[in-house]
Order: sequence, then C-alpha cells, then structure tokens
Amino acid sequence: MSADGNATEAPLLIEHNGPVETLVINDYPRNRMSLDFMDALEAAVARVADDPGVLAIVIRGAGTENFSVGMDLKQLPEGVNRKGSIEALFDQRLRVLDAIENLPKPVVAVLYGYCLGGGLELPLACHFRLAAAEGCKIGLPELDLGTVPAWGGSARLTRCVGRDHALDMILRAKKISGPEALRIGLVNEVWPIAELFERAQALARELADMPRIAVAGMLRCIVGAGDKPLAEGIAEERRAVLATMGTPDQREGMMAFLEKRRPRFNRGSE
Repeated sequence: MSADGNATEAPLLIEHNGPVETLVINDYPRNRMSLDFMDALEAAVARVADDPGVLAIVIRGAGTENFSVGMDLKQLPEGVNRKGSIEALFDQRLRVLDAIENLPKPVVAVLYGYCLGGGLELPLACHFRLAAAEGCKIGLPELDLGTVPAWGGSARLTRCVGRDHALDMILRAKKISGPEALRIGLVNEVWPIAELFERAQALARELADMPRIAVAGMLRCIVGAGDKPLAEGIAEERRAVLATMGTPDQREGMMAFLEKRRPRFNRGSE
C-alpha cells in the first residue's frame, strides 16, 4: 500500500513536493525493510545526493499505523544468499545509513506506531526526528531475540541520548513513547498524529529554503563533530565559511539583512 492507501508493488515510493522529496517505506501496515527496499533506498540516496532539485528529504512509512518494524527477519536466509554472507548483508545496511547521515541535505524522519530495530536505526541516521504524541513504540529490542542491534543502533543511540539512556533502552529492550523520546533527546518534536506528517513537510520546506551551500557545510561540520578533535572541527568550519563567500546566497543574505527583509535563497546559479 502507498501512503494514501493505493496498492502498489514498489518497495519504496518517491513523492515530490517542490524541493522536498519524500521516501516512503512501502510495506503497509508493518513497513518491513525488505531486501528489495534496501536496494531501492541505496539507489535513491545516491541519486538525491547529486540532484540539485532536491534540497531536503523526508522519510516515512506507508499509511499512518507504523513507521517500520525493521528488517523482515524471514528474509534473512535469502539475504545471505543474495549478498554472499551475513556480514555483506549487514554491511549494505550500514553503508546505506552512513550515506543518509552524510548527505549534504537535511533528512527528516517521521516516527509513529512501531519504530523498532532497523525502524529506529534508520531514523537515528537522519538529521531530524519528529514523533507522534500518541501510539509510538520506539526501541531497539534485539536482546529479546537473543541478539543485538546490527545497523549501528547502539553507537548512534548512545551518541544521541547518552550512555545511561542507551543502556536503559537496549539492555531492557524498552519500547518508549513519543513524549518519552522527546524528554531524553531522541526526537526533536512531538505532534499529534493528525498534524505530524504536515509538520514534517513544513520542517523540510523550511530547511529547503535555507542556503544550500551553507547547509551542506554545517552538516559536514556538525555530523562529524563528535569524531574529530576541536582543531579539526574548527578547520572544517573555516572551509564551510570560505565555501559560502561570494556566492549568490551569501550576497542575498547580506542584502536582505541591510534591506530588513527575508532572504530568498537558492535562486541563483553558483
């Protein structure tokens, strides 16, 4: 099913709204991340990285019941056969999430219903996370299956919410609500489900209106900040500053400031 309830075979739906592209996990109602979905997502992420018409991305599940329950575990043997080994299967998923995290364009994940396993690890690789005020079950419950997160979930969750909250969620296989996720810093905003999807689009449009070269520079600086000494982070920031100097957006921003009006970015050629 698609996001509007129409049947389709595509594992990944792509919706365009001006400079915002929405990627939809299309396996209603559980929105499992199948082998075909991951192949399609990998291709889509590579494409949007270089598409000048896409300035922000939203990732959601089909329908309004669940974001995703994660990997389709029944496909595990098939996945090993397709990719050649269990390591190669997980390597692809790690590679795709790393590509999302390092996109030069902001990515907004929309969490609602079940957001479990890979259904949380994918949002953790996104730059913004919005959650439903009601009905969310967010977690990395792999220990209930006798195993552990395999797509970078433990590392990204710890980086996001800190050691204590990560231990509490993972070792107890906890599933938390949207408001609880907001309290511990796992999501940026919480909205009633009736308003959630439009709010995600509005946030993506707001981000798409920001100067794209400056946005890309700040994503490079901030996403990688935790892995770098301070001097390297400052050097990366200097490179981002110099990249904006003399661009149409930088000139527009200065002129708008002097003229006391809102700037209109991303309208001139670089």
